[in-house]
Amino acid sequence: MIEKVNIKDFIAGSLRSQYQYESFTPSFIYKEWLIDDPSLNTKLSYADRCIGELNAFSQMVPDIDFFISMHVTKEATKSSRIEGTKTNIQEALEEEEDIDPEKRDDWTEVRNYIDAINFSIEQLERLPLSSRLIRETHGILMRGVRGERKTPGEYRKSQNWIGPSLK
Repeated sequence: MIEKVNIKDFIAGSLRSQYQYESFTPSFIYKEWLIDDPSLNTKLSYADRCIGELNAFSQMVPDIDFFISMHVTKEATKSSRIEGTKTNIQEALEEEEDIDPEKRDDWTEVRNYIDAINFSIEQLERLPLSSRLIRETHGILMRGVRGERKTPGEYRKSQNWIGPSLK
């Protein structure tokens, strides 16, 4: 049975003290949400209307699949920069044999990102947003690239941080 939680009582997670820093541990979100705040219902209603408008505009795009694939490619090139890749959108659309061998590692990371997003979208037809889906997507993301031996498809067991030191 799924736990019912009033969204206004939900606590997103907690901070844990570890060594010389704190880490955030998120709460589980697989719950049935009760929403009794009129202002939140108004915002949700507005979001629904915006999604409807977006859907209406999508009917005007001649090839919606191509349009979406270009946005997925753009997102892949932008998001993968966090890992230091330097592949641009034009390179991401090229075939592997057309990529300079010195740039193929970055190209592979971007292509994996595209494959992972497309896989996730397809799987959402059959699976709910779940740990299984996240882990399988991560496995695709890490296939044949830097970090492929660092437990692809599994959650981290060690702390991650941004910056040069724990301080």
